[in-house]
Amino acid sequence: MEYLDLMIKRDGAVVEVILNRPDLLNTMSVRMLKELKHAALNLKDDPDIRVVILTGGPNMFTAGLDLNDPEVKKMLSGNINERRERVVLGPEACRAWEEIRAVTIAAIEGFCVGGGVSLALSCDFRVMAQSAFMRIPEIDLGLNYSWGSIPRLIHLIGPAKTKEMILFCEKVAAEKCLEWGLAERVVPVGSSIETAKDMAQKILEKPPIPVAMTKQAVTRITTALDRAGIYMDADQFLLTTYTEDHKECVRAFLDKRPASIKGK
Repeated sequence: MEYLDLMIKRDGAVVEVILNRPDLLNTMSVRMLKELKHAALNLKDDPDIRVVILTGGPNMFTAGLDLNDPEVKKMLSGNINERRERVVLGPEACRAWEEIRAVTIAAIEGFCVGGGVSLALSCDFRVMAQSAFMRIPEIDLGLNYSWGSIPRLIHLIGPAKTKEMILFCEKVAAEKCLEWGLAERVVPVGSSIETAKDMAQKILEKPPIPVAMTKQAVTRITTALDRAGIYMDADQFLLTTYTEDHKECVRAFLDKRPASIKGK
């Protein structure tokens, strides 16, 4: 598969996957989601790959789902078959990243928004630059927060902070992410990728078999009930796209004005 919205670099046992739509704030198109899933599945079972670093480059991670992508518009306003086909792309991409055998590290500069948070949560570790932040704006768009992300968020920061982050739709700065448990490192601006590479080097110095076994054990134990508890979240997302509030919220977002909420 030729990657158009991603760049992939390999240096021995370390692979760097770079979100590559900088002119569009690295927003995630349907094509990018398909590429993210494909890349993760290709990397998943390669025993020679020991660390995968996911980044948006030196200035940003991602602004989330691309609401202007024609294929995303089909997910939000097409017929039911088109919607159901596309609505699973995000959850499947995140699950594929979660299931990579190698240790995964998200290196985050600048903004990490919406689906970008979901993607980062699917990695083992998160390194954030001091100026970086996370934000989950879905409710402000009349949508539920999906992609199988709520259990992952609860595991990291607990139920109350999960509700706070999703319901308030506010920016969570890097230092607060560190305090809450959303990030493992906060580093000077511009150094998240190098820090991730330093972490990767430490992993490479460890015996590979117990490292892989430890990752597998922790992930399987932690996520054992996640899919049973969140299996409906894609359909819930689909349901919210039919509400008048969602349609008004998206129009308001694109028009850069406050939304008029009616509760319908």
